[in-house]
Amino acid sequence: MRVSGLRILALIFAMVTMWIFIRSFGSFNMKTVRLPRWLGSVTKQTPVVKNKCGLSKPCPGNFFAFKICSGAANVVGPSMCFENHMIMSPVKNNVGRGLNIALVNDTKFLVRFLREIPDGTLVLVASYDDPGTKMNAEIRTLLSNLGSSYAKQVGFRDSWVFLGARDLKSKSPFEQYLKNNPDTNKYEGWPELLELEGCVPRRAF
Repeated sequence: MRVSGLRILALIFAMVTMWIFIRSFGSFNMKTVRLPRWLGSVTKQTPVVKNKCGLSKPCPGNFFAFKICSGAANVVGPSMCFENHMIMSPVKNNVGRGLNIALVNDTKFLVRFLREIPDGTLVLVASYDDPGTKMNAEIRTLLSNLGSSYAKQVGFRDSWVFLGARDLKSKSPFEQYLKNNPDTNKYEGWPELLELEGCVPRRAF
């Protein structure tokens, strides 16, 4: 009989303790606890803005966006992007060893090569493997007239990227050149790939 009484007292004590606990923490609002917050699944998605040709900064409205990459050794061909259009690339399979040149005109078709480039046409150049061996003095002069500072120096397996235009009054600010040097070459027999990007005025600079 005494055991049964102890059990009843223990049960009453447990019920009173539970009632006090519920009264004390009854104000806790379960609606404020959200499972997604625990899991970290509630995150704001920041939209990624892609600039033309993958440039790090967008170009002003009156400028063209471009990106030129030279070839890497004799393995990976060059690429050219202009106003978000991939003009040349290994994927398009329209590049070759030597000089890869694209003539870009805002209103006309591409025309004959260097001698007949019309005014207002932008010229994009990217080297691949060996750009200099077959360049004669006339070709070098024509490229220099497009604003190149290095056309007369480009030699065997040099890396060179350039953007110019017909009859510039000064040298183009868009050019990079790296001499083939066994002591500094990144690849065996070739200097490293060059990458040139920027914004060029819609009216030739």
